[in-house]
Amino acid sequence: MKEQLLAKAFQAMENAYAPYSNYHVGACVECKGGNYYIGANIENASFGLTNCAERSAIFAAYSNGYRKEDIVGLAIVSDGDRIAAPCGACRQVLNELLKKDTPIYLSNGKEEVVTTIKDLLPMSFDMEDVL
Repeated sequence: MKEQLLAKAFQAMENAYAPYSNYHVGACVECKGGNYYIGANIENASFGLTNCAERSAIFAAYSNGYRKEDIVGLAIVSDGDRIAAPCGACRQVLNELLKKDTPIYLSNGKEEVVTTIKDLLPMSFDMEDVL
């Protein structure tokens, strides 16, 4: 599972549009039933309108009817010297759209880390805080 998820994320990274940062990121969400949804970072001259790879991938899975209970794993990869970890905005999105123990695989092709959103965003703000 992990190898295929990472491979699909690296393939997705090839679709990144990063003319400003030249930092390419790919992501892949694996859902129950063996369905995969990919995303790549897409930059914009109005930087606030840039979308990260992991949000693109998770939004694609949700757009196809999947929910957190259906997600088996998430891979996020980059071509940087360091392993890419989700930005703050992505951590908040993943906190709501993933189960707290869903494995998240991070890699730059040289190193690899396995983590969860619970570890990436401790003491998170979530749905229970607003209900």
